[in-house]
Amino acid sequence: MDLAGNSWLARLWHHTSLVQRMAFVALVPTLITAALLVTLLTQRQLTTLHRMAQGNADAIATQTASVCVQPLRTMQLRELVRIADSIGELPHVTRVQIRTADGQILADHRASDDDERDVTSVVREVVDTGQATPEVLGSVLVDVSLHDAVTAQRASLRHASIALLLSLLVAGVIGWQVARWISAPLRRLAGAVGQLDQGDQPVSVPVTDRTEIGELQRGFNHAAAALFESRRGLRERIEEATRELEHKNAALEAASEARSRFLAAAAHDLRQPLYALTLFSAALALDEHDPQRLDRIAHIQECVHSLDHLFGELLDLSRLEAGAVQVEISEFPLNQVFAEVNRTFSMVAEQRGLVLRLHLVRDWVRSDRTMLTRMLNNLVSNALRFTHRGGALIGARRIGSDRLRIEVWDTGSGIAAEHLPHVFDEFYRIDDHTDAGLTDGSQSGLGLGLATVQRLAQLLDTVVEVDSRPGRGSVFHFELPLASAQMLSSPPVEEEEEPAGDLVGRRVLVLDDDPAILSGIRFLLRSWGCDVAVAEDHQQAQEAIENWPAPVDIVICDLHLRSGERGTDLFAELDRLYERDGETRFARLLVTGETRADRLQEVLAGKLPVLYKPVSPQRLRRAMLEALAARGTV
Repeated sequence: MDLAGNSWLARLWHHTSLVQRMAFVALVPTLITAALLVTLLTQRQLTTLHRMAQGNADAIATQTASVCVQPLRTMQLRELVRIADSIGELPHVTRVQIRTADGQILADHRASDDDERDVTSVVREVVDTGQATPEVLGSVLVDVSLHDAVTAQRASLRHASIALLLSLLVAGVIGWQVARWISAPLRRLAGAVGQLDQGDQPVSVPVTDRTEIGELQRGFNHAAAALFESRRGLRERIEEATRELEHKNAALEAASEARSRFLAAAAHDLRQPLYALTLFSAALALDEHDPQRLDRIAHIQECVHSLDHLFGELLDLSRLEAGAVQVEISEFPLNQVFAEVNRTFSMVAEQRGLVLRLHLVRDWVRSDRTMLTRMLNNLVSNALRFTHRGGALIGARRIGSDRLRIEVWDTGSGIAAEHLPHVFDEFYRIDDHTDAGLTDGSQSGLGLGLATVQRLAQLLDTVVEVDSRPGRGSVFHFELPLASAQMLSSPPVEEEEEPAGDLVGRRVLVLDDDPAILSGIRFLLRSWGCDVAVAEDHQQAQEAIENWPAPVDIVICDLHLRSGERGTDLFAELDRLYERDGETRFARLLVTGETRADRLQEVLAGKLPVLYKPVSPQRLRRAMLEALAARGTV
């Protein structure tokens, strides 16, 4: 059966069940055979009836012609009428007509229920054979009706049709039952297949016979048993692997928590000596005029700076991996970020004989300003580190109507093609790079700067890409969304000026739990002309204040002091002390080695000026002047 050309038949066939298909296949040949037999038998019977009627009509007409010879010779009309009437009374004879040779009707008998349908007509000449030369005296017309035979035949056909329908019904019922009986093993197999993925018990079907179906049933039972054993083994392995993964995950979580605790401690404890080293190295250079010693001090400061930079990279990447960095999206002019990066690295570029240029734009972007600044700082620092001639360029250009592409170019030695796919991996360093060691003796880094940039880019829903030509330089670029329409332009950014004022004669109270830091900052502040008092807790702070004849101008305090004291609590206690005496409030500056956002929420909520250890002398001086200016005493 060709189902391709009959879509409706194909759909009908596809929607039938196996039992329906088998019953259909069993009934169709029977139906076709019975219909052909009935048609052929009926046709043959009708042909036989017509032949019998024709023969009967021929016999009657011949007999009538022989009887009418004498009456036609003598023209005995009564006798002819009588003959016609007697012949017309015979069964199935509907008409008898006697004519002369010239066609004159002498007798004409018609049946009262004359029906011209299904009639056979026969004409015979009446020939006088008693003379020497036979003479045609006339003719006889006899009509024989087949109506009764046809009616009987039609009744027989109806009976045969009824018998055929009953036979087909019985055959259909039998075929349906046989189809169900034959398809029962297959239906059980189909049901068992549906149970293979359900339950924890093996699935099997009974073997009903030794035919191909029995072979199929046995094969299914073997396959189902093997599948059950395989699934059980796989489930056991999965459970074992799950337990192992849970154990490893717990170990990883414990390790991550331990690393977080370690880094949290390192953020404070390791920054303490770094801060002290920064202060002491700055203090050493103040009154030193010997070039050889100044060169050694500069090397010490460079090492401290490199150590702080490497430690900051580790801490930043760890905080990104732990998800401790929260994205704060805002809209701001891009030029402000460019200017901040320029202030940070312009002196570095100048010291190395390089040029740092900005391509200013008038666009605003929608992003996290702090993260964007950190990304550009790392990219520019990386560009200047591996560049000996020329310099670096920071620029941006529009991509379409709603995106801005930020680019950092350099004229360094470039990156070989085999290193490009890995430059954003953690701890990946190009050790054979001609600039891996800098001329000042510091190292190129731990290979975390670009990894941190890519992690920050992922948080900002973008990707940093790099194009490089060895010997010609590199360009790092990424895209950011433009801000809303009303903020697409901004006035040129003005350079930030050094806060006005002087620190000479300022009374400064410094609180820290590290004596080395106190010693170093006291020496540094005194070199600036400040009147300095140091303390390790609030008790020593009160004693120092009481020894001063006038109120303190500014308090520089660590966030965490001895015995669990906090700098914010000490500020509040000193505020209450000065309010009781009716004196003016002091300026305040919080210095901490803590970087975890959850522990700085109170500080950030109070909008206290915060510096993160280690603090360079220049940054410390600027922050002190800004704090005094905010209080209005500069």
